[in-house]
Amino acid sequence: MRWYAQIAFGVVSSKLCHRPARGHTDGTAAKELPMPPITDHPLRYALTGELHARPFPNVKAPQVVAFLAIKQAGDAAARDRDRGADMAHLVALLRHYGAPLPDADATHYYGAMGRFHLKWEQHTEFVTYTAFGEDLSKRPFDPAEFDVFPAGWLEDAPGQRLTSSLLRLMPMPDKTDEIIEQLREWFVPESLAAARVLEGAAVVASDFRIDPAGHSRFAVFVPEDTGMRRIGRIIQRLLEIETYKTMSMLGFALTREIGQQVGEMDRQISALMAKMSAQESKPEATLDALLDVSVELENMVAQTSFRFAGTAAYKAIVDERIAALREERFQGRQAFGEFMTRRYEPAMRTVISMERRLERMSARALRASDLLRTRVDVERSAQNQAILESMDKRADLQLRLQRTVEGLSVVAISYYAVSLAAYVLYPLTEVTGLSKGYLTAMVTVPVVLLVWAAVRRLRAHIE
Repeated sequence: MRWYAQIAFGVVSSKLCHRPARGHTDGTAAKELPMPPITDHPLRYALTGELHARPFPNVKAPQVVAFLAIKQAGDAAARDRDRGADMAHLVALLRHYGAPLPDADATHYYGAMGRFHLKWEQHTEFVTYTAFGEDLSKRPFDPAEFDVFPAGWLEDAPGQRLTSSLLRLMPMPDKTDEIIEQLREWFVPESLAAARVLEGAAVVASDFRIDPAGHSRFAVFVPEDTGMRRIGRIIQRLLEIETYKTMSMLGFALTREIGQQVGEMDRQISALMAKMSAQESKPEATLDALLDVSVELENMVAQTSFRFAGTAAYKAIVDERIAALREERFQGRQAFGEFMTRRYEPAMRTVISMERRLERMSARALRASDLLRTRVDVERSAQNQAILESMDKRADLQLRLQRTVEGLSVVAISYYAVSLAAYVLYPLTEVTGLSKGYLTAMVTVPVVLLVWAAVRRLRAHIE
């Protein structure tokens, strides 16, 4: 296996992507060209280099590949990468073998590690370790082949094992019957998937089961004329199918976990809508209960949206990797794509169905809330109208009472005014010969008119 050549190629490619070219494409010397009078985006070379940062490994048969994917529990996408737990774990493995260490901010690594070669990649939610070794055990899928990862190092992993695999790469036998016999011995027949890939470049097989040692198994048979880079692409795609299949199945596990709770919320929404139709309870109470269910439902949508979106993305990758293999049927066996259609696709459809169900329930609860709010607003408007009519009646009564009081006030004030006027005019009785009663009668009508006019003027001024 030409790993050193590949590593050198990767380093050179990275350097070329991070600086402008200096020379002709035909290899002849040339003067250094002046930079164009324009400022490059600070991420231009970094983003271009990312496209070439993870080349396929160059692999030749025979070969054993030990693969491990580690994912932190919970929301692994939000893990604090700055603390470098993943990088520290990689460094610990490399120091165990006395291998060169990567840069502190690296997200991928290729290098020799003792008698193995290691490929390490850091992804959004997980990290992967792929160890290549040429010492193929006589015992197929020997658990000892996974000892490239020390037991103590595995115990200190910053997360949990997402998946692990042993891949056995072998030269193509002269007789097809030998392959069939080996596949029958190594895999569970009812789950076995096998196919010719890339126009006969290899025969790949797996049953996607976990063996007693805790690993999934892959077998790859390659003819002598298959190039090392093509073998590397096949191996990487098989391991990616296993990894992203497992990641997408996390969405299916979440669907099972929340299924009962979602069903209960669906029943609650249906019951509340039935009460709305029958008008069995007050709209305010029904609205409060519906809002509680809606809050719980929105919280669930927020908690599951990332996993469901990740499941869709991982499923798309699985489909793309299988399509890239360009499978052909091998000895009547089901191919990887057919296996996924029968076993994997139903699980993914269940996830999609649950996601859509949550969306429909959320929309239904929102529409029901809007209807209840409308009903509550209408009832409150009717109540406000009744209150206004009552206030109008009270205002009319108050006006009548006020007028009555004004009349009584005119009488009372007039009485006292007439008495005062009479006291003032009593001395005239001796001069005029008129009696006190006559004088009082004479001043009563003018005084009453004056008091009435004064009260009217005062009320008009206040209004």
